Amino acid sequence: MGGAILHGVLKAAFSKAPTASGESIRRPVSRFIACTKTAPSAERLKASLPTEQQAHVEVTSSQDVPLEIMKRADVVVLGFKPFMAEDVLGTKGVREALTGKLVISLLAGQTPQDLTRMIRESTDGSFEDPVIVKVIPNMGAQFGESMTIIETPESPLSKEMTEIVDWMFTQVGAIKYLPASQMDLGSVLVGAALAAMTVPIEGILDGCVAEGLKRPDAMELTLQGLRGLSAALESGIHPAALRESISSPRGCTIQALLALERAGSRADYADAIIQGTKHLKTMNK
Repeated sequence: MGGAILHGVLKAAFSKAPTASGESIRRPVSRFIACTKTAPSAERLKASLPTEQQAHVEVTSSQDVPLEIMKRADVVVLGFKPFMAEDVLGTKGVREALTGKLVISLLAGQTPQDLTRMIRESTDGSFEDPVIVKVIPNMGAQFGESMTIIETPESPLSKEMTEIVDWMFTQVGAIKYLPASQMDLGSVLVGAALAAMTVPIEGILDGCVAEGLKRPDAMELTLQGLRGLSAALESGIHPAALRESISSPRGCTIQALLALERAGSRADYADAIIQGTKHLKTMNK
């Protein structure tokens, strides 16, 4: 996800020409250091960057926790796998490297309080805690269409820190602040639920192929239909009202809907959200 965010921010913020008046575009972040675990990963990331963006990024790799990079950075984004948090943040020297800094965590299932505890345990001595903000984007970031949720901090962020967080993630889509109590559910909704939605789409495509339509043609029709559905729902139409409005007596729509209701599909998707949320809550205990 870290790579998708980097690509999205660079594309949105550093591929734009100056404004019509000739003024430069204000960017609260102008340079990035991307650290991968392996050298081949770093080389792939470098190769994927367009020429005009390369001046804004330093790409490096490290098998160990990159303490020197943490020290150099003004803002640190945690984009590794959540299960690695204890090992990374518990490394001696991390607390000193992050003292007082803005730390943006992309780690689902790990609260800012959890991460603060890990950092405190990494070093003896008195250091100022970092300011940790939990941010959960989704795969749409690489296309500029992420729905990113941001946990409302316990203590208000400074104006400068708020500007950095908001700027970074509005470059890759929309943002919404949620209270801590809703972050697990929000994480499932903007992440796992999107993966779950591919299941009915694939089923629809399979049905089309079975009835004689080529899969690429079925995909083309389905994607445009989804765009129309999104526009209709964004206009404020309730899903139930939308279904009713296109269900004609003795029509194919009502027959398709009845088949889904008999299969219990609606409850299956509700259960998927509930189970995913329960899993994240278990991780947080």
